[in-house]
Amino acid sequence: MKSDLPKVLHRLAGAPMLAHVLRAASGAAIGRAGLVVGPDMEAVGEAGLAVDPKAQVFVQPEQLGTADAVKAAAPAFEGAKGPVLVLYGDTPLLRAETLKAVLGELEAGADLVVIGFEAADPTGYGRLLFDDKGRLAGIREEKDASVAERALTLCNSGIMAFRAAETLTGLLARIGNDNANGEYYLTDAVALARGDELQARVVLSNAEEVLGVNSRAELAVAEEIMQRRLRAAAMAQGATLVAPETVFFSFDTAIGRDVTIEPNVIVGPGVRIADGVTIRGFCHIEQASIGEGATVGPFARLRPGAALAKHAHVATSSRSDAEVAE
Repeated sequence: MKSDLPKVLHRLAGAPMLAHVLRAASGAAIGRAGLVVGPDMEAVGEAGLAVDPKAQVFVQPEQLGTADAVKAAAPAFEGAKGPVLVLYGDTPLLRAETLKAVLGELEAGADLVVIGFEAADPTGYGRLLFDDKGRLAGIREEKDASVAERALTLCNSGIMAFRAAETLTGLLARIGNDNANGEYYLTDAVALARGDELQARVVLSNAEEVLGVNSRAELAVAEEIMQRRLRAAAMAQGATLVAPETVFFSFDTAIGRDVTIEPNVIVGPGVRIADGVTIRGFCHIEQASIGEGATVGPFARLRPGAALAKHAHVATSSRSDAEVAE
């Protein structure tokens, strides 16, 4: 990312990437969260706790691989009777619905579940390997893959789930670092599970949903995808967007029915838009409340604290900590 800001704190639709992942987990009714951070990454832990105050934060002293990172969080899941999911803070487009599908496979008898996807260009991803009966047999990281394995396009997203803490801890204890990077790969758990005659299954997602953000360009792609989702949700709930591709929402924008939003509108975090509101072109709104039937703009800016009453009208203006009556 070429930034002093930790990668997972870069914002998408007004919230850190990490926050989106935690909200997806919450939406899937995942009860407890353990956050693994690197040394001197207190800001990441604080951002996670702002979303989930009950989360536990653990430090991975050295970056020795994904299995080592999971071991750092062992106190969060040791002794737990329910499933354990391993998620990544740089996959902000992950949906709660996909996590529910993963939990469904575990409930149906799977011991381990991997989220996989078809990649147009699989370069850099681990490949999912299957036996002659179509069962998941292993995951091969690209640096360790053969030429034939590198030709495969069904890839590992990195997201994994285990039926119980006991399953995970038993597999973690046997993961070694005999590979090209000398790291402890959590993906090795699949082959170990197969050796134990445990059931390993795949839940298919799409490349967009499991996109890992590692650069500013990928962050821009993720923002575009997120905005498409937010616009589609607004229109499905009864809002009219005259030129959808020019309207930008935040993760928490609340929009009522029969709302009309004209082109080139930016809605920052903390905005509530009631039924029947019209927002004309070239407006910027953040941390504001717009009452039923109100009209904003064109060329208006509502700053934090602005509250428009029913049927109010604000034209070219700037409002801060203001309440506009009918």
